[in-house]
Amino acid sequence: MSDLCVYLSLTLWDYIYLLKKRQHHKHFGFSIGEEPHRLSNKSKCEMSEGKGDSEPLIGVIDAGTRTIKFCVFRAKHTKELAEHAVDINPIVPEEGWHEQDPKEILDAINTCIQNVTKSCNISDIVTIGVTNQRETTVVWDKTTGEPLHNAIVWNDIRTSSTVDQILAKLPDNNKNHFKQICGLPVSPYFSAFKLKWLMDNVKNIRRAIKKGTCLFGTIDTWIVWNLTGGVNGGIHITDVTNASRTFLMNIETLHWDPLLLHTFNVNAAILPEIRNSSEVYGKVKGTVLDGIPISGILGNQQSALVGQNCFKEGQAKNTYRSGCFLLYNTGKTRVQSTHGLVTTVAYKFGDDKPTYALEGSVAIAGEALNWLRDNMGLIKNVQEDTESLAQEVFNTGDVYFVPAFKGLYAPYWRKDARGIICGLTAYTTKKHIIRAALEAVCFQTRDILEAMNKDCGIPLSKLHVDGKLTTNNLLMQLQADISGIPVFRSQSQDMTALGVAMAAGQAKGIDVWDLSAKDREIVPSDTFLPTTTEDERNARYNKWKMAVHRSLGWALGKKSAAMTDERYRLLSSVPAGLFLIGSFGMLVLSAYV
Repeated sequence: MSDLCVYLSLTLWDYIYLLKKRQHHKHFGFSIGEEPHRLSNKSKCEMSEGKGDSEPLIGVIDAGTRTIKFCVFRAKHTKELAEHAVDINPIVPEEGWHEQDPKEILDAINTCIQNVTKSCNISDIVTIGVTNQRETTVVWDKTTGEPLHNAIVWNDIRTSSTVDQILAKLPDNNKNHFKQICGLPVSPYFSAFKLKWLMDNVKNIRRAIKKGTCLFGTIDTWIVWNLTGGVNGGIHITDVTNASRTFLMNIETLHWDPLLLHTFNVNAAILPEIRNSSEVYGKVKGTVLDGIPISGILGNQQSALVGQNCFKEGQAKNTYRSGCFLLYNTGKTRVQSTHGLVTTVAYKFGDDKPTYALEGSVAIAGEALNWLRDNMGLIKNVQEDTESLAQEVFNTGDVYFVPAFKGLYAPYWRKDARGIICGLTAYTTKKHIIRAALEAVCFQTRDILEAMNKDCGIPLSKLHVDGKLTTNNLLMQLQADISGIPVFRSQSQDMTALGVAMAAGQAKGIDVWDLSAKDREIVPSDTFLPTTTEDERNARYNKWKMAVHRSLGWALGKKSAAMTDERYRLLSSVPAGLFLIGSFGMLVLSAYV
């Protein structure tokens, strides 16, 4: 009955449009880690001539995991006027380790800015916004401006031993011990574990901390510090959305938490100042953008939430890239999840109270398709081949693919999980496996939706989506069929840059974008409606849960050296006399039991 109500609430035009999209959809010939072919910057700016060139422009730096981009928006308008993007080189020293060169990120930003500003009037740019991959950790020397180590990327899993050190100190090794403080479970995902690993393993960092020259930050902090002067008075700040992903910020006070700093042995002097997501922080120095204020900072997933106009409690968006990130706006209320989600700050604009969100993160989404291409050789072009080949079979033939290459994130938080493909028969083909990989993205999203329904008590009636992977029409239809709710796909693949442009433009003192205006421009969307019954959906989802259960425990071995050493240290801290008395007492007690 609830499904019928949803369908009736949608117009007949949605059905007609969907049928047309299925018949005439286009394939885009680029892989998940690549940028599509674009019009040149000059062409894009020429197209805007005669249509309000004198209107204020907003520049955006978008520092993603694979790609760095600079783009320009006209205030109050959702379409990019000009952009330039550069792919950065991943560094993989060992399996499961992922790094980036912080200086290469800066070089890429400068290249993008130079290219865009050649064709646009710099004097019309009134402010800059910064959005970035979250959790990725940078440590540098404030006197030289040089990084003390490569940036450790958000999906790096080298900190498993650090996680064990922390868990060994907690009652019952409870990974949710600190959730009331920071909203997050103990996991290699978050910045504090990466920072502790750096402090424990890199002598130059320990030396710089002792000398008082060490600074820490996520990618936004590194970019803003360098843009505003670097060694010559650079501003050392972050915003609440990025700080909420470090495991060091108190989710209620929005300040660095003393207990968490003590737990990770972090000196507060190396941490950036936590600021709002929308305010004037300072001005750019030493580039072609010299003198232009920076007035917006948002972590990339929070920025996509803003770009999707999910300002009301109960609205949600999912971004499909190498991973998947689903955020559910909970308004001014901090909802403490009991079903595996994290509590995070959605945004804080000016003097307003913060808006919170529940988040579920999927480590492997588009990356599973890249694996089918690069490691298995099943496809040549991710975007074209996955859709065309998967459509050649009616279903997966009961094959399920759990791509837990680096463990499972929300709602399981199992670093011991590993990838499996199960349900294979003699009739299984690569087409079934490719379709199973697409369905895995959708099943993992449903895992998060199920958890959100339990935490909030109100099931979502629709899901807003964006990201490069959403150009795959079959994937979007599968998502609607597996989740049982309509999927609204933004006609702009990437809402991340738009979100921080809106935040920067509405900042006090800039005031060129009114987010409360009823007639504000919104990106149009395509609609995908469920075509399965509830019984069909649930039967398949139950088998997915069986497959997930089989993926757990594969990486589970003996207690790590870190955990064993920590247990020994705690035991050795007990006075010998007390230990002997306690042991004797236990022996006496055992004689009467």
